[in-house]
Amino acid sequence: MNDWVLITGASSGIGLELARLLAADRFNLILVARNETRLRQLADQLRTANGIETKVVVQDLSATNAANAVFESVQGVPVSILVNNAGLGFYGAFAQSDFNEQTQMMQVNMTALVQLTHLFLPGMLARKNGRVLNVASTAAFQPGPMVNVYYATKAFVHSFSYALSQELEGSGVTVTALCPGTTHTEFFSRGHFGSHRAPFTMSARTVAEAGYRGLMRGQHVVIPGWTNKIASMLAKRLPLRLTTAVVRRIHSK
Repeated sequence: MNDWVLITGASSGIGLELARLLAADRFNLILVARNETRLRQLADQLRTANGIETKVVVQDLSATNAANAVFESVQGVPVSILVNNAGLGFYGAFAQSDFNEQTQMMQVNMTALVQLTHLFLPGMLARKNGRVLNVASTAAFQPGPMVNVYYATKAFVHSFSYALSQELEGSGVTVTALCPGTTHTEFFSRGHFGSHRAPFTMSARTVAEAGYRGLMRGQHVVIPGWTNKIASMLAKRLPLRLTTAVVRRIHSK
C-alpha cells in the first residue's frame, strides 16, 4: 500500500502543485481545503491519472476546532507526510484592518498548523518514519509594515519548524520549512493587495518542486530561487531598520 500524505490548502496554488507531484510519485492523498468542488475534481483527476487512493476533507481551517475535525475524519489512515500549506494574508495598515480577518489569519497560519503537527506527529514517531512540510515565506526573515501580522505569522512558522526539526533529529521524522518569495497564486487577490506584484515572481509549480525536493531530502529550510536566497541572506545580515524600511517602501506602492 502506498504511503498517505495529507495536504492542507490543496485546491490551488502551491498546495495543488504539491498534490500533483506527490500523486505522480504514487503517494495516496488526503486533500484538505474549503472549496469542495475543486477538491473533488482534483481528487478524481489525480486518482484516475496516477492509480492512487484519494480522500477529500472539506474544512475551513480558520474555525477554532478545525484541526481536530480534520484529524478525526482520517482516523485509521497512517499519514506519513503532513503538508501544512494552507495560509492567509491581508494587506493594509494594522489600525484600519479588519481584526476578524487578522484573527482568521493567525488561526490558519499558526494555530491550525501547530495543532495538526501535534496531532499527527505521535503516529509518525511511533512508526519512526515521517515528514512534515510547513509552508512559511521569505517574509519570515524581516518585519513587514503594511502586511504586519502576515509577516509575523510566517516568522513563527519558520522558527517553530526549525526548532522542531532539531528536536526530532534521530527520530526518523523530519521537518522542513518551505520559504518561497512572491509566487503566482490566488493569495494576492484574496488579501486586498491590488495589482502590485514584486519582481522575480515564481510559478507555484517551481516553488512546489523545490519544496518537494527539500522535503524528501529532509532539509530544515528550503528557499526556492537564487534571488530569494540572496534577499533572505541580506535580510539576516543588514540592520533590521534598513530591511524593514525596504519592505515598507515596496508595500507602500
